[in-house]
Amino acid sequence: MWTERQRAKQIRQERKVKRYPSDLSDQEWQAIEPLLPSPARTGRRRITDLREVLNAIRYLVRSGCEWRMLPVHFPPWQTVYWWFRRFVRRLLFKVIHDVALMLDRQNQNRQESPSAAVIDSQTIKAPGGVARGYDANKKIRGRKRHVAVDSDGRLLMVNLTPADMADSTGAEWLLLALKKRWPWVKHLFADAAYDRRRLLDEAMMLGFVVEVVRKLEDQHTFVPPPRRWVVERSFGWMVQWRRLVRDYEGRIDVSCEMIYVAMGSLLLKRLFENE
Repeated sequence: MWTERQRAKQIRQERKVKRYPSDLSDQEWQAIEPLLPSPARTGRRRITDLREVLNAIRYLVRSGCEWRMLPVHFPPWQTVYWWFRRFVRRLLFKVIHDVALMLDRQNQNRQESPSAAVIDSQTIKAPGGVARGYDANKKIRGRKRHVAVDSDGRLLMVNLTPADMADSTGAEWLLLALKKRWPWVKHLFADAAYDRRRLLDEAMMLGFVVEVVRKLEDQHTFVPPPRRWVVERSFGWMVQWRRLVRDYEGRIDVSCEMIYVAMGSLLLKRLFENE
């Protein structure tokens, strides 16, 4: 019969070699662990390993599998989903992402809070979404991701809406959220879809300066637009995580947290890849 000491030794040996590329490294776990909920002082003792729960969530977002198809190496999918819902209510993944973002900017000799941002949108299919619409321009029925990134492509804010919502309308929520979460952002770069009087007036009232980056004159081949190409790269980073290629979630808040899981994992990997 195994003792607790033998089980702990076996767990340490298994973690010496990462089973999946999405597993947390020891450095990442040490950085995340203080942000996790502490065990309750009363009631039944916690037996679930939260590190394995986070590994399972990252595996699901990275591979794009269903909850019921999680490998047997992880806790039961019902347990993983229960903890995921609890983490969503605590905004844990957003907190991890924002802390990693500020640390990464600091490592790049930048100010922790950005002063400029790039806004854009991406329409994706949402076969299981409750709130969805039809984007006549992209010919896609689903949802639209309105995002704001810093000048290096790090995600600052995301807003999910039905796909039939105009880019300028969805960006209005982004402006209010940016003002509260990243108050030092003053300069915004956007494409011609955001050149609308209502949006520009609201941005001016909030203290933003919106610079519309248009295509070059007589442009017949693809040319990366100045400043604005970084947000396209950020969309490319997102869809490398297969769960984000389409929006499979019924709830919009769950879809947002899936994005923060992916982008936060990329930032954590960048922080500790050289250690």
